[in-house]
Amino acid sequence: QVQLVESGGGLVQAGGSLRLSCAASGLTFSRYVMGWFRQAPGKEREFVAAISWNSGRLYYRDSVQGRFTISRDNVKNSVYLQMNSLKPEDTAVYYCAARYNSAVGTMMEGSEYVYWGQGIQVTVSS
Repeated sequence: QVQLVESGGGLVQAGGSLRLSCAASGLTFSRYVMGWFRQAPGKEREFVAAISWNSGRLYYRDSVQGRFTISRDNVKNSVYLQMNSLKPEDTAVYYCAARYNSAVGTMMEGSEYVYWGQGIQVTVSS
């Protein structure tokens, strides 16, 4: 049974930092692309960042480029999202997701991902 478990969320003031972690089990982690998505109240889920199986390709949505960094550890079966210079508009539930390592797709579409975590709340106060 595949499990993705997020941790590290919480409440932070604008300008602060948080580091999200996602621990994966039940899958051969190094064979999967990993992504982070988020969903704010009343809004659709949106792509945040993605990382290829060997960390060779990284993608970010424009609004987090330069502030967020995605990374992974294939020994620890974990993916991370370092979030700096947080803004109130970053407030959302953040989800970790996994998709098969394939040349097909963009790595930025939620529909490409087959496994999802339960999500974790990130709240940025102004």
